[in-house]
Amino acid sequence: MTTTVSDSEQAERSAEAARHAEARRLADKMWSYCDVLRDAGVSAIDYVEQLTYLLFLKMADERAKLPESLGGGRILPEGINWETLKKLTGAALEEAYREALAELGKEKGILGTVFRKAQNRVQEPALLRKLIVDLMDNETWGRQGTDVKGDAYEQLLARSATDVKSGAGQYFTPRPLINAIVDCARPAPGDTIIDPACGTGGFLLAANDYIRRHHTDLTPGQRHRLAHGEAFLGTELVDGTARLAAMNMLLHGMCQADGESPIQAEDALATSPTVRASLVLANPPFGKKSAITVIGLDGKATRDDVAYDRQDFWQTTTNKQLNFVQHIARLMAIPGRAAVVLPDNVLFEGGAGEGIRRALLKEYDVHTLLRLPTGIFYAGGVKANVLFFDRKPASEEPWTRNLWVYDFRTGQHFTLKQNPLRREHLQDFVDSYLPGRSPDERVETERFRKFTYDELVTRDKCNLDIFWLKDPSLEDADALQPPEVIAQEIIDDLEAALSEFAAIAEALQNRATPQDPGSPSYEDAR
Repeated sequence: MTTTVSDSEQAERSAEAARHAEARRLADKMWSYCDVLRDAGVSAIDYVEQLTYLLFLKMADERAKLPESLGGGRILPEGINWETLKKLTGAALEEAYREALAELGKEKGILGTVFRKAQNRVQEPALLRKLIVDLMDNETWGRQGTDVKGDAYEQLLARSATDVKSGAGQYFTPRPLINAIVDCARPAPGDTIIDPACGTGGFLLAANDYIRRHHTDLTPGQRHRLAHGEAFLGTELVDGTARLAAMNMLLHGMCQADGESPIQAEDALATSPTVRASLVLANPPFGKKSAITVIGLDGKATRDDVAYDRQDFWQTTTNKQLNFVQHIARLMAIPGRAAVVLPDNVLFEGGAGEGIRRALLKEYDVHTLLRLPTGIFYAGGVKANVLFFDRKPASEEPWTRNLWVYDFRTGQHFTLKQNPLRREHLQDFVDSYLPGRSPDERVETERFRKFTYDELVTRDKCNLDIFWLKDPSLEDADALQPPEVIAQEIIDDLEAALSEFAAIAEALQNRATPQDPGSPSYEDAR
């Protein structure tokens, strides 16, 4: 049986292929300068950052030359312009560029986000001029559509993520995983979508793409929300990464160059949220210990020099992932939903971890857990999961009825180069998830099992690190694991054990601390 392709479909496919080819050409051209700058001591991620500055300046210059009827207008402060930089050479160019970056960093809105604490890392003026004249000035970036510019920039970010030495990969969640999560979450035009640890903005971009592909009948008001940074918001602690996220969203048509930035460069955990999300998509930074203690509702004192007072948190802890779970829970609107990538320790750690899991299971509907395989993240040996949960109105009864666990870890072995994760690898999970339909319609399979609320809360420490499959192809899985994976597992086990000992020591210390004789707990303390 042959399938006939209409002329319109063929034309659309041809246009899409042309866009992809043009995006690839731009990405290849921009990347071609990376090796030259690497020899001059500029890492791949720093190179992309420098291109971000120049790309913004060039696009601002092109916009300033357009008539107002076509959206033209000046967005840069007086005295800063592309034509001036083009004419300069040597030390004069380096000085003018450095001063421009400093001035732009003082601006508000997206200008301030892109140029906040910006520094010129291209110390050789001849190389800087080469980027300005030979690379940027030879392209008319305003003429390229948002698909082309955005795709080219995303390709550039993906290539920089392979630069392990600079740590660029830590900000980059695998796009096949992001797309599968978004396909399950099903963002809609009316959603307020927030990522409190947005990295370069991968989740926000995927949500935008999903909405535009699945909702072709957008109203003018919905289009305005999507294009003016109102539907998508992100927070990123690292200034350099925040600027990449802001630029990424700008190039994808998700905010305006003269408007407010949808990306805030700050610590999301520092303050209670002022905007609530109907959908949270996030991959908080891995690494358990933080230099900052977040004091929760339990009000436990801290010996740390720096502490955040978050009375909306259930527990006090220095564990970053546990604090992000608490923050995301408070960030959600009622009703609201969340999909969060979390390392294994969040599922089994005792002390504050147990308290947080019990509160989350009771007050939220924690309905799905996807266990991920190793080898899909740029940080080697990472064991992670995706937790899906919803927020609903307050109730005396626990909101979690059943937690469905999908084991995508056992028997799955990926590597970043030889056997990378692809979107089709996750299709069975997406089909099992049944996005948009009732969990009551789900069917248990070999990899997908249901655990009731009562089963979960009676497990030791409310441990959600649940597995039941054995890998038949490996007699001794540990012996065949790469050394870095084995080393990371040992570190995780030791950290978990230390955390348990710390919780015991803290409990003993609290019992031994003299209390106010008038307090209700005085007799217990005695």
